Amino acid sequence: MTNKELSELTDQELLDEAKKTRSFSITNALIIGILVGVIFYSIVKNSWGMLTLIPLYLIYKMINDPKNKRSKDLEELLKERNLK
Repeated sequence: MTNKELSELTDQELLDEAKKTRSFSITNALIIGILVGVIFYSIVKNSWGMLTLIPLYLIYKMINDPKNKRSKDLEELLKERNLK
């Protein structure tokens, strides 16, 4: 869905969509936390290599995910409509 389609949704559909994005955000945060733990473990073991670079790349991709940007647009729309 694009931003235009988000603005065309009813209030109930927006609330349902917000529930879906919350579970996505929680899962994303959990995975990022695990990857940060792998990075710290790698640094403690004094190895700076693939075990450090791969999680950094994955974290970068998760943060710049289009779904992440869409959830921010959804939150702004919910605030505009005073639904939250």
